[in-house]
Amino acid sequence: MSSIFDQDLPRNAANHAPLSPLSFLERAAEVYPQRTAVVHGAQRRTWLQTYERCRRLASALRRAGLGKGDTVAVMLPNTPPMVEAHFGIPMAGAVLNTLNTRLDPEAIAFMLEHGEAKAVIVDPEFALVMQRAIALRKEAKPLLVIDVEDALFTGAAQRIGSTTYEDFLAGGDPEFAWELPADEWDAIALNYTSGTTGNPKGVVYHHRGATINAISNILEWDLPKHAVYLWTLPMFHCNGWCFPWTIAARAGVNVCLRRVEAKAMVDAIREHGVTHYCGAPIVHGLLVNAPAELKAGLPRGVKAMVAGAAPPAALIEGMEMLGFDLTHVYGLTEVYGPATACAKHGEWDGLDIGERARLNARQGVRYHLQRAARVLDPQTLAPVPWDGETMGEIMFRGNITMKGYLKNPKATQEAFAGGWYHTGDLAVQYPDGYIKIKDRSKDIIISGGENISSIEVEDVLYRHPDVLAAAVVAKPDPKWGETPCAFIELKPGSQLTPEDVVAHCKKHLAGFKVPRAVVFGELPKTSTGKIQKFELRKKAGSATAIDV
Repeated sequence: MSSIFDQDLPRNAANHAPLSPLSFLERAAEVYPQRTAVVHGAQRRTWLQTYERCRRLASALRRAGLGKGDTVAVMLPNTPPMVEAHFGIPMAGAVLNTLNTRLDPEAIAFMLEHGEAKAVIVDPEFALVMQRAIALRKEAKPLLVIDVEDALFTGAAQRIGSTTYEDFLAGGDPEFAWELPADEWDAIALNYTSGTTGNPKGVVYHHRGATINAISNILEWDLPKHAVYLWTLPMFHCNGWCFPWTIAARAGVNVCLRRVEAKAMVDAIREHGVTHYCGAPIVHGLLVNAPAELKAGLPRGVKAMVAGAAPPAALIEGMEMLGFDLTHVYGLTEVYGPATACAKHGEWDGLDIGERARLNARQGVRYHLQRAARVLDPQTLAPVPWDGETMGEIMFRGNITMKGYLKNPKATQEAFAGGWYHTGDLAVQYPDGYIKIKDRSKDIIISGGENISSIEVEDVLYRHPDVLAAAVVAKPDPKWGETPCAFIELKPGSQLTPEDVVAHCKKHLAGFKVPRAVVFGELPKTSTGKIQKFELRKKAGSATAIDV
């Protein structure tokens, strides 16, 4: 039944517009046309120039016959065309599909087919992989292939497409009259999950969610106007956690980085006055573990955002020694990247490093514009007690949640059962409402009927000064069913032995939680720095056991 406030008060063009991050680019170009938007080597582009190039891209795609609902895939590093793709492709009404640049041709071929890509923009570094992927498609539908040329690429360039990116843009109109989506629920991007247990799932983002997460990034970080953002986080990963749109909203500077290396990061921070950057713990570890002479003179006060594994105390301490301010966030592809943040309190500053690390290792509280993040009983959906001990599953609901999985209604229904997005992450909730992950449901080790959190054991391993990276998985055991097996990547020059590792763990863990096997070596990682536990589980059966 309508009320008086619904009578003769309709939505119209004057009082309602669909939310879209495309508006951020338009405003940045209007208000700050001459401010630097993109830095790439010696190349500089203003916000007006970037806006014009994005409009050219949108216009050229339309002239090529692509429009609403068509998928345009890109296989690009963190370079200017990747920034432009986040605006130009949806300006044409199309859907941006950023492909993981470290995947094999078979995986890329699946994504091109499943997402029904009609065009692909590819960097020369990935041309051969893309060429093989295109050939592997089961249905060889027409595909417009556009080759990017980059002066900073030092390898042998090979063209596999029918046109270059610059030639393609030259055929577009810099005054193209793009429009906002008719509905903010329209798709803006398609992102594929890692697919470690089968084919990856296609996660569909809408304009509303992209806008709201971009704004939430600003609120969580108190991101200032004209922030200088270093692209260490891959833009193909959850659309760079929505930061291409976030930086446009603040008319900031996108400092592009083709390859993430300690020296390149340090040089960029110094040269461009970088104020913010994001990444997995391994990315921050590159700076913390870099030679002292390389880090000398780094500016203090840089703000860093970390996601993935909880930052160990050694990393937090190392960042503090650099004078960097680290914020811990948590999320998944299905929630546009980060959707919770460990919001800090001033009184934490006076605590010792161990207690600060414990507090900052929590996944925290919901993003400003997310409706809810809760730890619930996965069977009843009832909230678990906020006691920091009762385990449940992290679930989200609200504005920062995907539309669903592309062409996979069963998986979508399961993910949204009961009106919540089910993450599969097991956690507790503390009396202050802060969430802390205990494990993925599949990563809990059940030894002699006792549950062991692999994350708890890993946290202890990271406290050892010789440990660069660590992961713990279940190892089959004839007596206990499963026991912890630790895979450790050591810092250069370390003489640490398996026996040393076990002795260290015994100081901090109950006996049944101590690893019964220790394996040294480089850990397999995804392109975003996450350790691939599924690969380690395969190896765990052959690991050498150590009696404790």
